[in-house]
Amino acid sequence: MQVPRLSLGVVKKTSLAEMPCPIARTLDVIGEWWTLLIVRDAFLGSRRYEEFRSTGIADNILSARLKRLVDDEILERRPYQSHPERFEYVLTTKGRALLPVIASIASWGQRWTKGSAADRGPRLSHMECGHELSLGSFGISCPDCGRPVSVDEVHVERRTPLMVALPAESR
Repeated sequence: MQVPRLSLGVVKKTSLAEMPCPIARTLDVIGEWWTLLIVRDAFLGSRRYEEFRSTGIADNILSARLKRLVDDEILERRPYQSHPERFEYVLTTKGRALLPVIASIASWGQRWTKGSAADRGPRLSHMECGHELSLGSFGISCPDCGRPVSVDEVHVERRTPLMVALPAESR
């Protein structure tokens, strides 16, 4: 996330990367509006550019966010076709570590934002037993097994369809 600074009518962006607060440094990496939606979609199985476009994000913004996520080692860019050259984007270990963040935001949004009860965000289930996971105070746990679950033991799937597109002025 960049903090706008006004100077003689010009907006300048200041990086939060060097701030002493880990929340500020994290926002510098994942705080832009579309970034966590791209990460969410990667958890849901999106890998290719066209799949990420389904949220309605403009091409120039998507390209910039994907590049930044690769540069910050949240996604890895892998070739899947040579003629013409095409790439897919896969979550790295660092990117998969964002799952509790995604789950927390979904849980918060379910409770505190307007929307129907059916708009619950992605479903997280334990790969071992198949049961839906709940977000505990400081991590993800399986209510059936009664134990904490690591990010590598979680299956993420879409509950409801995505919004088709946003008006151009909101992108």
